[in-house]
Parts: sequence; structure tokens; C-alpha cells
Amino acid sequence: MKLAKASGTLVLAALATFASPYAVAADSGGYIGINVGQSRAKIDDPRITSNLLGGGFTSVSIVDDDRDTGYKLYGGYQFNKNFAIEGGYFDLGRFGFTATTVPAGTLSGNIRLRGLNLDAVGILPINQKFSAFGRAGVNYAEAKDVFSTTGFVNVLSNPTPSKREANYKFGVGLQYNFTESLGMRAEAERYRINDAVGNRGDIDLFSLGLVYSFGAKTPAPAPRVMAPEPVVAAAPAPAPKPAAVTPPPPPPAPKPAPPAKRKVTLSADTMFDFDKADLRPAGKQHLDKLAADLRGVNFDVITVTGHTDRIGSHAYNMKLSTQRAEAVKAYLVSAGLPAGKIAAKGTDGSDPVTKPGECKGKKATKALIACLQPDRRVEVEVSGTK
Repeated sequence: MKLAKASGTLVLAALATFASPYAVAADSGGYIGINVGQSRAKIDDPRITSNLLGGGFTSVSIVDDDRDTGYKLYGGYQFNKNFAIEGGYFDLGRFGFTATTVPAGTLSGNIRLRGLNLDAVGILPINQKFSAFGRAGVNYAEAKDVFSTTGFVNVLSNPTPSKREANYKFGVGLQYNFTESLGMRAEAERYRINDAVGNRGDIDLFSLGLVYSFGAKTPAPAPRVMAPEPVVAAAPAPAPKPAAVTPPPPPPAPKPAPPAKRKVTLSADTMFDFDKADLRPAGKQHLDKLAADLRGVNFDVITVTGHTDRIGSHAYNMKLSTQRAEAVKAYLVSAGLPAGKIAAKGTDGSDPVTKPGECKGKKATKALIACLQPDRRVEVEVSGTK
């Protein structure tokens, strides 16, 4: 029961995320995998005893073979980071029993179970490499039975019954990604099965496997670094013409050059994951280089400004852009730059880089989000360098 509740909760959470306009396919793509593990059946010994008793036999003992090796081959498509559809082939193995009776004899039976499945998979990311998931779906299984008797036992009308039927299945699991393409899964699943002799029961599969994804993320574009503004020195005023008797006054001293400015624009898609304010390793590398360039440089102030695109509400964009600007400031301070000279602020997408009319539409489609990528940025402006 606990397995069913956990699986259903994860799948419902994924469906809710899939319906949201902000559920973009940043983690979409196909995948394949294989799992191998132990399958477990619950053999209905009281029912076997009852059937023997109806034929005039008393069961002395029943030995169950309720464990076997099972496996599954599967493929799927992940629509976003929270939802996927998955189908495949499974083989749950063989299970059996041997009942010893009075009058003397035995009744033996075994069942082979395999089939196809189709599941909806809800995914809950825990961090960049680790995630939990739940599944719910349907299986179409083939059950093949073989019964045999010895001694006085002869209660069989059909020694080789078989059945094909669709039933439900569900499960939960954990996945760890070694790379963006290769991961490992640990799963617990329950298959509802018709045993071909009028009984339905559950088969559990506990497995471990590997999954290969074809939807690895493409590298984010490198940040655009703008050249520093040129420094223009004021030309000295012309000297006055000398008077007939009075010597000319000395020319005025030239005005000091204005302090230089430097602005660095960093792509938000490089610095952060979508809808997050935690710096990615690639973003930290860019900030490490910037901090190294500024160590020992005399400057007045560093202004860090977070920009979002125009998708989303004003409050949402202000919160996310401010959090990203504060994250960049905190990292520069940790890299050795003075906190008192660094200011951070966010904007709500009111200062885009894209031109008016360049990116059409209001709904958060994949095409619009890609077009507005230049607007999602963090600008670091260094003023008063000497």
C-alpha cells in the first residue's frame, strides 16, 4: 500500500508540473535502459490445500518456489525534468510449488510470467545528479502454467492452462546520473497478474539497472564580454597671445581623465539552471576569472544587475533577478573582493537586449524562451578603475 501511495504522489506531481506554462523541455529527450533483479511472488497455499481437499486429498506439506530472477528492457521519452512516458518488455521469471498429499502423491505446478508495459513516470529532482521517481501504468502479461501429479493424485482437468490479460502496475525508484547521458536506477515495482487458473495476485520486482539518455543538454553559449569604454583626455586650452609688455600666463593644467569603466555581461543560462539562483560550475569559473582580473585593481564600485526576460509576473521576475544578482555578489566577495564596494540589484525584464518585435508571442513556448535567451543575463559593471 505504501508503494502505491508513493508512486501515485510522484506521478500526480509530475502531471501538475507538465501542465504549467513554465514547464519547458530543458531536460527533454529519449532514453533506453535495462534492469535486472529479484522477483517475488506470494503463492496461495490455502487455495491449493482447498482444491486438493475438494478432490479427496489432504495436504501434508507444501514447498513454495516464490523467488526468481527478473528483468526488463525499456525505452521512454522525457518531456521535461518532471514527466516521462515509458514502455518496454518484462520477464518476471518462474514460480512454483510442490504439495505432498494423503493418500500418497504429489501435485506440482509452475508458472512463467512475461509481457509488455506502458507507464507514466513522475520525476522529482533532488539535486543535479540525484532524483526520485514514481510510475503508474498498465501491463499486458502472459501467464503459462504447467501442472503435474504423482501417486494417487489426479485432480487436473487442464495441465497446461495459459492466460493473457491487461492489469495495472506501479512502482517507485531512485536514479543517480554519472554523466548527462548515463545513469543508474534502483526500483521497486508491483505487477498485477492473472495466474491462468482463476486467481489474480501481485508479483514484486526489485531491480537495479543502467539508463542511457539521448537528450543530453547542449552547452550554454559563452558569456558576451563587452570591451571597456575608451578613455578620452580633454585637450588643453590654447595659450593666450602674448601681450606687448606682460609675459603670457602659464597654460592651464589639463583636466584629469575620467575613471575607466568596465562592463561584463554573463549569460544567465550559463550561470544558473532554469528558474534557479544557485551558481553552476561554469558560472563560477567565469566569476573566478573576473575576480582574478580585479584583484589589486583600485576601483570605486562594482554594480551587479540581474536581468530576466519578459516572461512571468513582475514580482516573480524581481525576486529571481535579485536572488541571482545577490548570488554573484556573494561569490565575488568569497573570491576576495571587498563587500563594501559591491552592490546588487534585480530588474523585471524592462531592459531587454533583444529588439522590439524580434521575439513574438506571450506564451512560454520553447521557441520564445530560446529567442529571449540574450535578455536573461547578469551584468557586472566596474566603475572608477585606476
